[in-house]
Amino acid sequence: MGEILDSRQKETVARIEVLRKELDDAEKLCGDKACVYATGSFGRREASAHSDLDLFIVGQGSPEKPAIRGLDEILIKADLIEATRKLGIRDFSGDGEYLKHYTIKELIDGLGTPQDDVENTFTARLLLLLESCPLIGETAYHQITDEVIAAYWRDYEQNKNVFMPAFLANDILRMWRTFCVNYEARTHSEPEKEMAKRRLKNYKLKHSRLLTCYSALLYLLAVFTKNNTVSPVDAKEMISLTPTGRLKWLLSQSHCGKAHKLIQKLIDQYEAFLSQTNLPEEELVALFMDKQKRKERFGAPYEFGNSVFEVLNTIGKQSIFHRLLVV
Repeated sequence: MGEILDSRQKETVARIEVLRKELDDAEKLCGDKACVYATGSFGRREASAHSDLDLFIVGQGSPEKPAIRGLDEILIKADLIEATRKLGIRDFSGDGEYLKHYTIKELIDGLGTPQDDVENTFTARLLLLLESCPLIGETAYHQITDEVIAAYWRDYEQNKNVFMPAFLANDILRMWRTFCVNYEARTHSEPEKEMAKRRLKNYKLKHSRLLTCYSALLYLLAVFTKNNTVSPVDAKEMISLTPTGRLKWLLSQSHCGKAHKLIQKLIDQYEAFLSQTNLPEEELVALFMDKQKRKERFGAPYEFGNSVFEVLNTIGKQSIFHRLLVV
């Protein structure tokens, strides 16, 4: 991997360890009944000094009978808020609106239903699989992850020699397109500064969120082209890797040799993105309010998307799974 990514990973892992030490009370309350996992730049292990912390709380049980009681949930959230403030991490976005406790039953029962989007279980479940890092309750985290994988792999036993993870792949594609639609829906007739914030968000979206989604698809596609199936164990391994870790894994796969130069180019482009966004948000917004400076940056997301497309086509080899991803 590159110098920037290696440095970011080491720094982020160290910051997570410091944060965990501040969460002893929350850890005791969660036990093996619930977990708190980080997503976003902390989940990807590439946080900068300016990153905020995005968290989800997921417990065993059901909404009718949660493993974490209401008062304990409040205490867990209080511990999280106190710890982040003590360490100088920005307050949770939306004034804590998204710091919500879900049960595993909600995550699984939401699969394929309209309520999945309304209740935000779709986002909680997909980010668990695509870019999560357990902060507390690691035993519960692995149990919950296994249950979510089992839900997506429910037909595996009857098709274990030719299993294509179409259900999960379609949800990943839906997540990416949801990100894009949400961006477009919010960019109409806004003040200049708000428009600059949206353009900055779009710039980040077309790098970090694109890689979050497509690194997983590339991993699954590479496994399928090699084995003509994808097992739950393969899925578990994919989840254990960060998005950039999946690119590094692809570089270790001899059957993906024709794509290795393209993958390295993708890593280099992503490192350039991390370097260019390593500023406080206020400074980045000011840059995106400047028409010329904004113009200089807007070619990068297009080129990054092209690189992802090239890698996808090279690894896919026009297999049936490759076809599902593009049509």
